[in-house]
Amino acid sequence: MSKNERSHSSKELAQYIEATNSITKPWLLVQLRLKKLQERRATLTNDVYTKELEDIYQDLMNLGEWWRGIEDEVF
Repeated sequence: MSKNERSHSSKELAQYIEATNSITKPWLLVQLRLKKLQERRATLTNDVYTKELEDIYQDLMNLGEWWRGIEDEVF
């Protein structure tokens, strides 16, 4: 894996969220939850993993079209 393809850890993502004062950006918090779930995948049963993934997915869907009107800021 090249340096540009390297996946950041949940700790690095959490530090980024903190450093950029982005705790109020729920889409970043969803990414953090996904990263933490990915890191724990090997220790979870399929049922637990699936349930947690479904919970994260539902939270993401509940965000709706959060980017409307702020596209330049977030993309």
